[in-house]
Amino acid sequence: MSLILVAVEDRGEAGTVARVTVNNAAERNALGNAGKRELAEAIEHVSADPRLRAIVLTGAGDRSFIGGANVTEMATFTHGHANEGPSLTHRVCEAIRRAPVPVIARVNGYCFGAGLEIAASCDMRAAADTARFGMPEVLFGLPSGMEACLLPQLIGWGKTRELVFTGRHIDAKEAAECHLVERVVASDALDAAVEDWVAAIVAAGPIAIRSQKELIRDWERMSIADAVQQGVRAVAAAHGTDETKRLMGAFVAKRNAKREAKR
Repeated sequence: MSLILVAVEDRGEAGTVARVTVNNAAERNALGNAGKRELAEAIEHVSADPRLRAIVLTGAGDRSFIGGANVTEMATFTHGHANEGPSLTHRVCEAIRRAPVPVIARVNGYCFGAGLEIAASCDMRAAADTARFGMPEVLFGLPSGMEACLLPQLIGWGKTRELVFTGRHIDAKEAAECHLVERVVASDALDAAVEDWVAAIVAAGPIAIRSQKELIRDWERMSIADAVQQGVRAVAAAHGTDETKRLMGAFVAKRNAKREAKR
């Protein structure tokens, strides 16, 4: 059984949308080192598709997104394995952050530890109202590392400290209140919520979306002054391209048609 399933949907001229699923439902979609490696490779592979418009990341079944690392496996780690595990978690998160298109976390259940780091690395997060979130590493004698460092920019320092110091779980409602997730819906409405985002992304300019993804990464590492100038360069480079002419032309034509209809 493959630990990671990949399905690529061809939307014709609009491009493709990749769905990547962690396929270990019996173990709450926990990721051992092999699973992390396979997940990173899957994201890197679909990211190479020039027609790719978005990636949806989720877990198999209806109980868990990614229930964290495989604690049973971790308990047997030697020092070398212990170094490999965190490095592989980072590789997955970096693959998500370097993907040229938006990556959406479809959080359908438990989202703990490495799973929460992976969700935090995604561009947007939609959660079922049954989802639960947490960073339980200290309960196993470990600090929260790697992409846990992304949490403060999402939820603030105070909430981050609460999660990593206590290891406690929070529900989807609290996750939305602290801005850990952008949407919370009933489980049976989760696919529709994700598709709402995907459809909007696919309707936008593909070059502009890829440029925007790159700009967001720049914003994270740059000062405000440098980020502004980077944005100026990106917008200037986009003006006059075929994509800009096509989309602006369509907007103007639609607006003019509405005006004519009102006369």
